[in-house]
Amino acid sequence: MKVRVERRIGAQTLWIETGELGRQAAGCCLTGYGDTVVLCAVTTGPPREGIDFFPLSCDYRERYAAAGKFPGGFLKREGRPTPREVLISRLIDRPIRPLFPEGFMDEVQVQAMVMAADRQNDPDVLAMIGSAAALAISPIPFLGPVGSVRVGLIEGQIVPFPTQEMLDKSELDLVVSGTDEGIVMIEGFAKEVPEDVMGDAIMAAYEYVKQVIDLQKELIAQVQPVKNPFEPLPPSPLYDQLKERYYEEFKQAKQVPGKLDRAQAVEQLKQKALMEMIPDPTAEGAPPIVEFERAWHELERRVVRDLILSGKRPDGRGVKELRPITCKVDVLPRVHGSALFQRGETQAMITVTLGTTRDQQLVDGIMEEYGKKFMLDYYFPPFSVGECRPIRGPSRREIGHGNLAERSVEPVLPDPEVFPYTIRIISDILESNGSSSMATVCGATLGLMAAGVPIRNPVAGISIGLIKESDDNWLLLTDIIGDEDHFGDMDFKVAGTQNGVTGIQLDLKVRSIHEAIIRATLEQAREARIEILRKMLSVISRPRDDISVFAPRLLRTKIDPDKIGMLIGPGGKTIRSIQEKTNSTIEVEDDGTVTIAAYSLEDAQAALKQVEAVTATIEVGKIYDGRVTSIKDFGAFVEILPGKDGLCHISELADEYVANVSDICKVGDTVPVKVIAIDDQDRVKLSRKSALRELAQKQKEAEGGGSSTGATSPPHQPPQRRQPPSHRRRT
Repeated sequence: MKVRVERRIGAQTLWIETGELGRQAAGCCLTGYGDTVVLCAVTTGPPREGIDFFPLSCDYRERYAAAGKFPGGFLKREGRPTPREVLISRLIDRPIRPLFPEGFMDEVQVQAMVMAADRQNDPDVLAMIGSAAALAISPIPFLGPVGSVRVGLIEGQIVPFPTQEMLDKSELDLVVSGTDEGIVMIEGFAKEVPEDVMGDAIMAAYEYVKQVIDLQKELIAQVQPVKNPFEPLPPSPLYDQLKERYYEEFKQAKQVPGKLDRAQAVEQLKQKALMEMIPDPTAEGAPPIVEFERAWHELERRVVRDLILSGKRPDGRGVKELRPITCKVDVLPRVHGSALFQRGETQAMITVTLGTTRDQQLVDGIMEEYGKKFMLDYYFPPFSVGECRPIRGPSRREIGHGNLAERSVEPVLPDPEVFPYTIRIISDILESNGSSSMATVCGATLGLMAAGVPIRNPVAGISIGLIKESDDNWLLLTDIIGDEDHFGDMDFKVAGTQNGVTGIQLDLKVRSIHEAIIRATLEQAREARIEILRKMLSVISRPRDDISVFAPRLLRTKIDPDKIGMLIGPGGKTIRSIQEKTNSTIEVEDDGTVTIAAYSLEDAQAALKQVEAVTATIEVGKIYDGRVTSIKDFGAFVEILPGKDGLCHISELADEYVANVSDICKVGDTVPVKVIAIDDQDRVKLSRKSALRELAQKQKEAEGGGSSTGATSPPHQPPQRRQPPSHRRRT
């Protein structure tokens, strides 16, 4: 039976439909807003033998046909997931993962496919809503419903489900997920929004989340799903024995300084306990090893949490204390910018590369194609945590962490019209013990300033953890390490400047948190961020005045669009000639913007001079240094601009009588000439004698300290800098 529920939220109607499509899936929903429609389906299977984790997989895919487009390139079929699809898959996963019962290990797969896209309403939040709804109406024991919403901040007003056009004007792009109990996931990026405004926006978004939850409840009431029974595993009988015999020793092992030494101490205690508790695993009645592992992990969780609640963090810090921070810049030769940021046992090596417009990444998909001029790539090699594992392509985690850092730094970058370079940052995590994405944010800021990128404000980031025993008994931890992340209840990352937040990401292991925790976290993160910024600015206080000598030099000018063809020349002959003579690269935009790139400023300036000469307009009254191209009985033809010449009549060559033109000039001579007229047929009339007379007058006035009142060449204007459009003519 087909069931449909709908509700107007924001400017349009959100609807969810089920019962007609995907009927062999455990749950399937069609979700729409505007003309964007997403199909979400969930399936489940028995648990894999021997696993000790919940095998949830979420996959989001965009079909180009949904937007009436063909995939680019030779292959006309979608292939591996794009970075955007990976990021949205993670966005679907994060709010639903904490809402499965503890101990549930059946395999669950969530799939979301965009079926129609209007290019204004982003399908990502619809995929989140549809996936949660499909789980809620399936037999899977899911502890939903859970709603999601995107909001923008436009002229001080919170706008739910903003279109792409609205987001371009918004100060905030915020996605919030929650249940009836509270908020379960946050991801947002902002233009230095203050903490109190961010807190208000989160709570305003949560009110819309409740409306989405109510819509899902209507759907559930009509479908009336029958849930599969699930009994959580009973506490391990070994837990109490392990706690009684090894709790105190475990506490001591967990307080050993240093990540690797601490892990070794815990492993030694574990082997000791295993030998004493199960000396012979094959003996009759011996507990299975898997039972021991489960009990030991639970005891480790209890020990870490008890230590923190008693005021003793694993590495001995106070709850608001940062780990020691070390910052360096210019740590690598030849690169355009480099930095090293270390906080405790987390270390990020940053490399900055500056390029031209041709180096930008063209991003295609179901939304409009655009050029991406800023890229941050995050790498997490296995040696950073002392592990051995095969090196493949970037993992979902690497893509997610890189995106978080990239979008947290992007709001402070200079406008392309001021700094037209394409910027790429690489963050190599060389050592990790918690919050490497926030170390990347800090290191990226240092690297940009060292590279001479005129950022508006420095950005720093920090992660805040949580130990929550109840709604009234909870504790926030600044700068969490691996154990506190793994055994704690929250990883709340906040990046920003001294003025406000630029990036925020919340992941939970508990079912929800309330407003007091969110606002306290934002304030505690701000205190830590200011302290980190002080340490960063003590190393480099502002962006360098100039870029690296190894970086390309970019100059820009603007020409009349009607003269683009003149600059390019027949078959590209003119522009190629300029590029070859000046060792430069020239790009021409449809609006007449010309960008010149060269590895020396002298070459770039030489190319700029030639571009301006080729496209210049001849001005009456202006003096040019011309080159004589031919001599006739009645005068000389003089080239005053590339490909543009005029006639200097014999009567205009000199004040005195001239019997023969060759007495005054020869072919190839450079002579000053003044444009005295341009007739209706664009024929240019020149005068050498007028030019000499005017130049002599200027010389006389200069020697006498006077100023000239005659017609002069206008002063050279610096190249105008403009943002290139998305469509460009390439040569």
